[in-house]
Amino acid sequence: MKRRPLLLLAASTAAAASPVAARAQQAAPRYPSRPVRVIVPFAAGGVIDVVARILADPLAQRLGQPVVVENLPGAGSTIGARTAARAAPDGYTLLLNGAAQSVIPALYPDAGFDAIADFTPVALLGDQSFLVCVHPDVPAHDVPSLLAWLRERRDQATFATTGVGAASHLAGELLKRLANVEFTIVPYRGTPAAVTDLLAGRVNFMIDSQTLLAPLAREGKVRALAVTTARRSRMLPDLPTLQEAGVPGYSASSWQALYGPAGLPAEIVETLSRAVLQVLAEPAVQRRLEEVGVDPMPGDPAAAARHLRAETEKWTPILRATGARPG
Repeated sequence: MKRRPLLLLAASTAAAASPVAARAQQAAPRYPSRPVRVIVPFAAGGVIDVVARILADPLAQRLGQPVVVENLPGAGSTIGARTAARAAPDGYTLLLNGAAQSVIPALYPDAGFDAIADFTPVALLGDQSFLVCVHPDVPAHDVPSLLAWLRERRDQATFATTGVGAASHLAGELLKRLANVEFTIVPYRGTPAAVTDLLAGRVNFMIDSQTLLAPLAREGKVRALAVTTARRSRMLPDLPTLQEAGVPGYSASSWQALYGPAGLPAEIVETLSRAVLQVLAEPAVQRRLEEVGVDPMPGDPAAAARHLRAETEKWTPILRATGARPG
């Protein structure tokens, strides 16, 4: 009988605590409970920005909250990436970046963040083939004849890039290394100036986005010789890959992935990754991506982490060997 008051007290305490626990559970908002911000670390209009905007609306429908794309360009994507890295790890600030994320360690060692450790990979999204294109005056109609011409011309041959560390620059440096050729890389401040000089014949050739160069090739303003991915492009299925054309191991593309800040809770990562992969499986989204030359490349967080690490390990020694630095 002496134990009865203790039992009553325990029961009374549990009863009092139960509503408190229930209220605490109700107070924890379901993710997401407000708009999600996706930082694109480049100006509007580029492939990274286009992919973000194609995915934004269907992703918002899956999440039940608006997905707002914000452009924060500058310093080779490091301004936008730094902003995302320093955001609260609550799932409301994300980063959509591509190959630029993998070259930050080599080109921007003082960026103020770690391009791998300070981010939580969420999903792989897609990639876009590049085209190897020459000015019509260049006496090359396929890759073997281009390589022969480059070996003959050496430093006199000129190659346009859209900036140090840009995907076009990386593609050129990889061609030098794997094909054992030489040429002079001419960096431009952006795509329009590079393409203008290619069309005018002031530079001999270029490797860049198929979305950009394919229309020029169809008009006869440049000559397309190959694509840079390991597989043929859906946009230009008749063109060989560089691997097929005699450059073993060559693979370069403009890929895209979604990240959150480091420490993003596993349940939020799962919610975001599942929604993104569902969006990438939608036929309408796939069609829109393919229209801009992007092949869907859906991958879960582990796949995104592996891809970023592999790309970083691939490009860092190449850039360090060239001594390349942003202008």
